[in-house]
Amino acid sequence: MSQSTLKRAALAVAVLGVIGVGGAVAVQQGNAVAAAPTAVQAAPTGAPAAAPAAVPAPNITLPDFSVIVDHNGPAVVNISVTGSTRTSYNEQAGRGDPFADDPFFEFFRRFQMPQQRGGQRVPTHGMGSGFIVSNDGIILTNAHVVRDASEVTVKLTDRREFRAKVLGSDPKSDVAVLKIDAKNLPVVPLAKSNDLKVGQWVLAIGSPFGLENTVTAGVVSAKGRSLPDGNVPFIQTDVAVNPGNSGGPLFNTRGEVVGINSQIYSQTGGYQGLSFAIPIDVANKIKDQIIATGKVTHAKLGVTVQEVNQGFADSFNLATPEGALISRVDKGGPADKAGLKPGDVIRTLNGQKIVSSGDLPVIVSLATPGDKVTLEVWRQGKLESIKATLGNANDKAQVAENERDEQASGKVRLGLSLRPLENIEKRQTGISSGLVIEDARGAAAAAGVQPGDVLLSVNGRPVQSVDQVREVVDKSGKSVALLIQRGEDRIFIPVRLG
Repeated sequence: MSQSTLKRAALAVAVLGVIGVGGAVAVQQGNAVAAAPTAVQAAPTGAPAAAPAAVPAPNITLPDFSVIVDHNGPAVVNISVTGSTRTSYNEQAGRGDPFADDPFFEFFRRFQMPQQRGGQRVPTHGMGSGFIVSNDGIILTNAHVVRDASEVTVKLTDRREFRAKVLGSDPKSDVAVLKIDAKNLPVVPLAKSNDLKVGQWVLAIGSPFGLENTVTAGVVSAKGRSLPDGNVPFIQTDVAVNPGNSGGPLFNTRGEVVGINSQIYSQTGGYQGLSFAIPIDVANKIKDQIIATGKVTHAKLGVTVQEVNQGFADSFNLATPEGALISRVDKGGPADKAGLKPGDVIRTLNGQKIVSSGDLPVIVSLATPGDKVTLEVWRQGKLESIKATLGNANDKAQVAENERDEQASGKVRLGLSLRPLENIEKRQTGISSGLVIEDARGAAAAAGVQPGDVLLSVNGRPVQSVDQVREVVDKSGKSVALLIQRGEDRIFIPVRLG
């Protein structure tokens, strides 16, 4: 995998009022010319055949975003923060960094780059963007913009500045709500429906690198994008956003805010064509919770899942490599109470299809604790319907452990050398039973199985002896799925059989 990292870039965009006639116009094709005849009359003998009629290219009108900027630009704000953060960065370490002399380096490092080790707290200064959603001073921005902030200042386009109060922030969705003491402020209209389509034009307004009210535009590249560190179905665009744009609005061509610019995918720390925005309906839900209670609650199912690739699909006899494969169940959690088990593949939740494993945590996180859901689960070659009541993500949970007895040692066709866990190993690892993998060769080694791993199940079936492993493997087709305990992690590994 590339070492590219998803960088939270300070972004920006804002909107005021609904744009009517004369607003931004999407790309439109002119009237098509008449098609060439389907039949061609034969030319007189000896005369050259007539050339086909030329078809002119259709007229294309590019969008004009000036009306949106004029109407909604005043509701986009610049946010600056001061605070402190714990970091191991020092002058010696920074000398080799190409951005070390950049005046925005400290901000960018703080918000965009992972900390390496613990250290002393140092003062920080950051910037971002936001937009006014209520004329009495309610502002939406990113949670990471105001993280660790001791003072937040909001600057309007008319150059007025206000100290802002952080009403609340939610790191999981990366949404924060601010309040300034002002009235009769310009506001942006929020999109009422989720009718945004891939390929449509969108616009961002923000303060990249401190350059206030910068306008950039592009198209929607994808919707419902799941990111490794996100619990949000992101809108992906090719709109140019950079540090300073974070928290700004993303507009459609009607001048409505459809998202909050939040992250970029970059190898350099700057824009490289991949930007991600939080859908406005998600942000609105978070905003309403914060204003009402000052905090945000997310639901949880209580499982750890991984991707279903073709190897797993073959192992579990799935027609397509889709769904979320459960590798771990929290003991006493909602999934455990509902009867879900490691090896189950969740295919739908309340009728909503789970294509990628990342779809499940996004859907669950945006639900409300206490919601009752119906899961369609693939188990032992058939579909089952399981009902569960979602819990609160803030509740602590224990990891479920399967109780098994000791087992005999030996070798199996996978190329594994196995033996039972000894009592001292059980106490040290917290695993009550399992087959220790002493050696891995052939297909298993090629798939990534390592000596020291503990084998817990094969194709979703807990194994209590080497004979059981052989039995499952002998009945398998192209591949088998091994549930492995490696350190504190439980993972499924697909192994193709020869």
